[in-house]
Amino acid sequence: MRPNLVPPAWLLLWFAVALFAIFQHGPLPLYSTRTLGVAWEMWNQHGFLVPHINGHAYSHKVPLLFWLIHAGWAVAGVNDVWPRVLQVLIGAAWLLAATALARRVYALRPAVARFTPWFLIALAYSFLFGLQIMYEVLLALWVALALAALAGRPRWGWFAVAVGAGLMTKGPVMLLHVAFPLLLGPWWSEYARADRAGWYRRGLLAVLGGLAILLAWVIPAAIVGGEEYRHELLFMQTAGRVVDSFDHARPLLWYLPMLGVLLFPWIGWLRLWHAGFTLRRPLGDGERFLIAWLVPTFAVFSLISGKQVYYLLPLLPGAAMALACLIARQQAAGSGKGWRWGAWPLALAALAFAAVLFLLPVWQASGRMHSHWLHDAAALSPWFAVGFVALGLLLLLPGEGEKELHRIAGASLLGVALAHSLFAQALFHNYDLTPTADLLQRLQAAGRPIANVGAYEGQFHYHARLSGSIAEIRNDDIGAWAKAHPDGVVVRYPARLDPRARRFALLIQPFRSRWLEVWDATTVAAVEAGQTPAEPAQRTALYPPDYWRYGEPVERDGD
Repeated sequence: MRPNLVPPAWLLLWFAVALFAIFQHGPLPLYSTRTLGVAWEMWNQHGFLVPHINGHAYSHKVPLLFWLIHAGWAVAGVNDVWPRVLQVLIGAAWLLAATALARRVYALRPAVARFTPWFLIALAYSFLFGLQIMYEVLLALWVALALAALAGRPRWGWFAVAVGAGLMTKGPVMLLHVAFPLLLGPWWSEYARADRAGWYRRGLLAVLGGLAILLAWVIPAAIVGGEEYRHELLFMQTAGRVVDSFDHARPLLWYLPMLGVLLFPWIGWLRLWHAGFTLRRPLGDGERFLIAWLVPTFAVFSLISGKQVYYLLPLLPGAAMALACLIARQQAAGSGKGWRWGAWPLALAALAFAAVLFLLPVWQASGRMHSHWLHDAAALSPWFAVGFVALGLLLLLPGEGEKELHRIAGASLLGVALAHSLFAQALFHNYDLTPTADLLQRLQAAGRPIANVGAYEGQFHYHARLSGSIAEIRNDDIGAWAKAHPDGVVVRYPARLDPRARRFALLIQPFRSRWLEVWDATTVAAVEAGQTPAEPAQRTALYPPDYWRYGEPVERDGD
């Protein structure tokens, strides 16, 4: 039998929408710009063993994603096209791996594997986060491949390779994602039940093989990186997040309401709720696998102090498989009839959002709109409202079976891409650091030192192709730093714009919910001391020129 070489419809749809969306705007700070900044510093210093950020060894991440970026740069030179294409390719591979996992777990129920990718491509959060040049989607790919190697007849060699690749993507957290399906194997796998000792022995050897891949990098990197890097790499970046997190500390139950964010739009499909409430059949090995994977892994992530929504991204194929299983069982039982209008809550949500977009210009004209985000969105919102009206009407059409699933998934994917396009066209200038990066590039080329008020996240290094480091100072340190570096420049991020900045700053631009200002160090030190300095000889025009198109600057209240 000749293999079918035509890509499935869901993959073609997702690929086209993802490529369109990811090129709507430049790299987004602080996630994408930080990743690109680290990759750039490694490339610029020809140091590919130890990641660096702002001139210092970067222990927070392991280097596989950076190496993949470097592979493209080695062919086409340094650019931000390849990292974006790479991110789309990783996302496509993740979808294919999730489908393969569903096929192996539900070998006797092919409808689950057929439905799973449709559920997955529609998830709004994973699609939007997948547009970031980040590590989680790559980690999710290795998790799906590792579990696919574990399901059915185990392929321990491939399991070891996938575990090692995951460890090289984001460190020991990879083990948490695969630990419980491995430990609970006899509960869900007939192969583990038939040979428990062999299952655990081979599983242990495979995990050790994955760790050996990580150690092949860790040992030389720890030697080259120095004592401080070695301590942070081997201890702080794992243990420091578990009990009392130094980063992203959240309450114990913080993830529970986030499930609604992760599973949107499917939480609004009434047919799924009906399928869940009417489920009566006993659990099979496939359902046991999902429970062994999702429930204890989610519980442990909830116990860990450091929490971010995207930490749960690798679990989403399991969630999609669970939803696909519900619909497949309902379809097999013939109990889904009468739910031809099950998508009406999603249709009403799309139409309500369209109404808000239509009304934004009216609200703006009333003079009672004080949010700069809404001001910016109002300029284009009616055009995008038309698109959401069309999607809402599409979702109101009656339907049953797979056609309804496909319609909801397609409408969700297009709706998320439409909302992202509105952000790109109307709001991205609040994140576009190109003007500041261009100025800093010229200033560093002239030999002028640069200081950043507050923590510096590497946001300018790639854009400006900077070498060396930017000093991190506090606002109280500006005077002392300016005295030590009279030819230096200072970047700062006030929540409210000082009127003197319009006269004396080298550059002003919006940044998120704040302002970004670039000053001559001696000038800003004099302003902070209450003095009136001389105006700088050369200034960059304020960017964009219509900052004050609403009269005085629209209030930006800080993040």
